Amino acid sequence: MKYLTEFRNREIAQRLAQEIHALATRPWKILEVCGGQTHSIIKNGIDQMLPEGIEMVHGPGCPVCVTPLELIDKALAIAARLEVIFCSFGDMLRVPGTAGDLFQVKGGGGDVRVVYSPLDAVELAVKNPERQVVFFGVGFETTAPANAMSVRIARQRGLKNFSLLVSQALVPPAIEAILKSSANRVQGVLAAGHVCSVMGYWQYPPLAEKYKVPIVVTGFEPLDLLEGIRRVVAQLEAGRHEAENAYSRVVSFEGNREAQKLLAEVFEVTDRAWRGIGVIPRSGWRLRAAYREFDAEDRFQIAGVRTVESPLCRSGDVLRGAIKPAHCAAFGKECTPRHPLGATMVSSEGACAAYFNYGRFLSAKALAGAASTLSGLGPSGAADD
Repeated sequence: MKYLTEFRNREIAQRLAQEIHALATRPWKILEVCGGQTHSIIKNGIDQMLPEGIEMVHGPGCPVCVTPLELIDKALAIAARLEVIFCSFGDMLRVPGTAGDLFQVKGGGGDVRVVYSPLDAVELAVKNPERQVVFFGVGFETTAPANAMSVRIARQRGLKNFSLLVSQALVPPAIEAILKSSANRVQGVLAAGHVCSVMGYWQYPPLAEKYKVPIVVTGFEPLDLLEGIRRVVAQLEAGRHEAENAYSRVVSFEGNREAQKLLAEVFEVTDRAWRGIGVIPRSGWRLRAAYREFDAEDRFQIAGVRTVESPLCRSGDVLRGAIKPAHCAAFGKECTPRHPLGATMVSSEGACAAYFNYGRFLSAKALAGAASTLSGLGPSGAADD
């Protein structure tokens, strides 16, 4: 905490909020891409410190939430196999598939284990040569280097019983899908600092120029977010649209070149389905041919998966930024962290979980007003190409 408390200073936060109030002369809608940023904004009441006309739009930056339902169902089928040790980070265990989740598979006798690193799963494969060990590789560019390293090490060690169920998504194509949508309402963007720590932010100046939208790379602490918002508002008020780095203590323009080199060796870019959004071109990674033997989908060949989303769940609209979580009629009623209808209610980065955990429930009057305001909005995902 020694190096975090200075980024949570109340007086400086109030000063930054005052500067934003002084800058803003008209309403603006700003997208924060990352679910971690959403949780920090809601937990610390940052959105409530802003001028009334400045709205924070919650984006699709939760990799657990956007993992395709079909892949969740394949994970459940693989995890239920007797010969499999299925490894995952803890936040995937309660993500609902069509008929259950990984916790239920575990309760039914499946060998499902929470690990802290994909390298832990590699070690399990070494110690259990008679079992197939599968790691659920979910994440954005931030988690991808460790997942790539696990596959490289597995090949170096000659392991035939380790594989990766790949759900790696890329953030810049998702931002572009939102910005180019006919229903887009975003005027400024806070980019995810941890993603940029790996990939840099060289991809953002062309996006900012193409869509005339300021993009500011931002961290996750209250002062990081307020400074990012201040910079976005300053650009909007001045009529500028540039990519800025407000997280220079972590992020460089080029990013981590060694990590990028590893990613290019192990993965190749592919089209990818985003849960609740649809297919976004060139927005994901898959294993290259040289590493395809470690692809769990290829190894287990799960067929006949038929996915069914809950008709009550509007998590797709939440992920597109079309509505706030509390605008969903099921929020806090049929859908709670104990009985989730969608991944956004159970993920540690899900917007619905943030609203529920920090008490952001709308009154019936406010909900009706918000619904009428949003009634003209359509999906703002990749389908609007």
